[in-house]
Amino acid sequence: MNCLTVENISKSFGERLLFENITFGLDVGQKAALIARNGVGKSSLLNIICGLDAPDTGLVTIRRDLRMAYLPQNPEFDPAATVLEVLFDSDNALIRTVRDYEQALEELKRRENAETHRTFEHCMAEMDRLNAWDFEARMKEILGKFNIERFDQACGELSGGMRKKLAMAKTLIEDVDLLILDEPTNHLDIEMIEWLEDYLMRERLSLLLVTHDRYFLDSVCDTILELENTSLYRYQGNYAYYLEKKAEREYNQAAELEKIRGIYRQELDWMRQSPQARTTKAKARIDAFYELKEKASARFAPKPAELQVKTQRVGNKILELNNICKRYGDLVLVDDFSHVFKRGEKIGIVGRNGIGKTTLMQMISGEIRPDKGRVVKGQTMVFGHFSQEGIQPPDDKRIIEIVKEVAEVIPLGNGREMSASQFLFHFGFNYDTQYNYYFNLSGGERRKLSLLMTLIQNPNFLLLDEPTNDLDIFTLNVLENFLIHFEGCVMFISHDRFFIDKIADHIFVFEGKGKIKDYYGSYSEYRRKKDRQEQMVRRQLSETKPKAEKEKPIPLKKGQSFREKQEYLALEKEIASLETEKNDILKKLGIEGIPHEELLRLSTRFAEIESGLDKKMNRWLELDELNLHTGQ
Repeated sequence: MNCLTVENISKSFGERLLFENITFGLDVGQKAALIARNGVGKSSLLNIICGLDAPDTGLVTIRRDLRMAYLPQNPEFDPAATVLEVLFDSDNALIRTVRDYEQALEELKRRENAETHRTFEHCMAEMDRLNAWDFEARMKEILGKFNIERFDQACGELSGGMRKKLAMAKTLIEDVDLLILDEPTNHLDIEMIEWLEDYLMRERLSLLLVTHDRYFLDSVCDTILELENTSLYRYQGNYAYYLEKKAEREYNQAAELEKIRGIYRQELDWMRQSPQARTTKAKARIDAFYELKEKASARFAPKPAELQVKTQRVGNKILELNNICKRYGDLVLVDDFSHVFKRGEKIGIVGRNGIGKTTLMQMISGEIRPDKGRVVKGQTMVFGHFSQEGIQPPDDKRIIEIVKEVAEVIPLGNGREMSASQFLFHFGFNYDTQYNYYFNLSGGERRKLSLLMTLIQNPNFLLLDEPTNDLDIFTLNVLENFLIHFEGCVMFISHDRFFIDKIADHIFVFEGKGKIKDYYGSYSEYRRKKDRQEQMVRRQLSETKPKAEKEKPIPLKKGQSFREKQEYLALEKEIASLETEKNDILKKLGIEGIPHEELLRLSTRFAEIESGLDKKMNRWLELDELNLHTGQ
């Protein structure tokens, strides 16, 4: 059964045609991803579907009584509105009921009389009727996952990343049938992305999303919709299936185009002969010729060749970090970290948001100084630093002018040269787009241009802070090939697991409290190892010992001190106790008609337990790690 139907939709901006006569449908429970290059109309199509924009032609039909929620790429809120006001600003009956209940409760506290009692009792009855108590518990769980704790904070005080998280949380807590998400993984760290991935896989709802996270696509989506050359192509499968079928489609299109061009050459010879008799049959053949000419003129985007930019000469000494430390007040970001960089090394940096990843990169680039320790840079090192803020050129400048101000010619690694225009074309800026003004670029195109400005400055050490945000899959593939063949050093921060696995030789894992672990291997290998360790912990803690059995003394693990052994054993008991309490709370939260005060207390305690478990589990793993390379 269709929940959404799009029929013959077309949209243009001025002379620029985004898409023409595209048609598709979305079934109940189907999870589809819309992918395309930056600037070709993905967000415009979503806005049309959600009724925020009108198509030039065509029709969007949404099933009657369908409940739908939309997450825009750049959500905007009233700066004066609080987080709580934003969360409850909805036409959803369930959310309105919870909002009315909360307001009635506050009014009853301020002014207790017969009228406020009646209002409060009515709201409680509505909460019972709609089973809204479960919704409130679910809301607190989602908010906890996105680290939204201050409900009285004004939206104007939130960072761009926190606004995106607030918008995501608001979208997820609504009880809807169809979710439409535009770049949901942007500004989320890997832990949150993996939670969101698992959440969307479990939920029985229809989904239409724009994302360039390829692991996310592969895990969540069962349908790929590709917008290319103003047309829409549908692939019934995940991302891996899409890659296979797209290659087949392009091969068949190329073969068909070659066949058409062969016929066109024959017809062109006939046209040049200028037949004297223009019979009806001949006129029909002439008309068919011009149609054939249009088809033969079709062009497909060429696959980019490998590109290697010339780098500055690298000496014997590259970069050394000697016991560097950095803290802001009580917040320790980097604590006694050392590393000696080797030629051609490629390092990915992973960890939660706000844990110190960008700070480490800024200390290396010289933007900030460490509190302790030294950053020793080799004399020949030239950094190319791509920050999250990107470049800020005047809006009235054309793209080609911005690039030529830095370099009109880019030297390549094989002794050749490439013009600024050719370099832009290689990264997906066609020749028409190059003469576009900066203010006309989409968010993804602006970030891509900022990244190119970093690459053309002839660096031999690249520092890339979130280079994959907002980039389309085509550009990601080009960037990956560029970095693989880059002869200098690369250090990058990214939450794109596919990108990390493909580029990094090893990863710096920020574990908190300034501790950075150097893991040699891919992120996927690190994650599998961590999952195995956590499963082992839970399995050990779930095994109950007979009460009559006398506990045998546990020998001191090699690598552990006596104090650490005692802490290790105490943590096992504390984690088991917290797991038991957590399960008890979940059972109580499922009971209908539980008083609001008790529900609030249990929800608060549940969030405290979740936070405590994460910290204790991480510490348990640290202590257990002491034995991994010595005792096993």
